[in-house]
Amino acid sequence: MASLMEDFMDILERENGEYQHLTELSKEKRQIIIDGDIPALEEITSREQEITGNLINLENKRREVVKDMSIVLSKEPEELTVTNMIAFLNKQPDEQRKLEDLRERLKSTLHEMADINGQNEVLLKQAMEMAEFDLTLFRSMRQAPTTANYDRQANNTGDLLGSSGFDAKQ
Repeated sequence: MASLMEDFMDILERENGEYQHLTELSKEKRQIIIDGDIPALEEITSREQEITGNLINLENKRREVVKDMSIVLSKEPEELTVTNMIAFLNKQPDEQRKLEDLRERLKSTLHEMADINGQNEVLLKQAMEMAEFDLTLFRSMRQAPTTANYDRQANNTGDLLGSSGFDAKQ
């Protein structure tokens, strides 16, 4: 069981490290979004996907260790949360303290990452709104207004003014 607990804490430590890398990338991404640097955004996204792949592998390893621990402890894997494992370690205060510390660091890292990602989401929405505004403005500048010309049935003909904006005859 001690070896399984060490493996579990090692995996959590490595997951925390990967989440810290993601947090640093999210901080870099914030400035890239502000600058509107699309190639840099593509590059940082590919780096994030690589780290996410590492996290998926670590999660699978963690599930395997928890499954093995559940067999040893005769518990269901769903019962073996980090909080419950801390309680199980009441006779091993050093390991208990290490796991509590690791849980707090992981919670802190994930909270920081969530905050930064929330800010980045707002920045991306604002950038998209600005791009939509620019496109709408550009389209309206290129489109001439329609005239108030009507045909014999009193339908608007939809004629456009000339590119100069005036339809005066000399």
